[in-house]
Amino acid sequence: MKLTNEKSRARIRRSARVRKKVAGTAARPRLRIFRSLKHTYVQFVDDDRGRTLGAVSTRSGAFREAYAGSTGTVEAARALGEMAGEMAASLGITQVVFDRSGYRYHGRVKAVADGARSRNLKF
Repeated sequence: MKLTNEKSRARIRRSARVRKKVAGTAARPRLRIFRSLKHTYVQFVDDDRGRTLGAVSTRSGAFREAYAGSTGTVEAARALGEMAGEMAASLGITQVVFDRSGYRYHGRVKAVADGARSRNLKF
């Protein structure tokens, strides 16, 4: 249990270090990602106003209707990224700042980014 706690603290430290440099605005919000063992969550955040503009996750009903497989996989993360790209288009968002929340840019995190880019979302 202690290892998990240390790993979580290290990720939070990395996330804070990145957040000092990355901020979202109304014109270019921050695309924030969080991943757990079973699910992946994506938010569009306007840091100037402190508001979440939109959010989608593998737990949402819309995602479950569109994707029938397991939720903790790279394929599910790519489908989630595509859904996030479509949500951004409906919100009028064309460019975002990517916040990987201290996670390495590979696996599910990379799949979400690639899926969002496939829906013409610029990073």
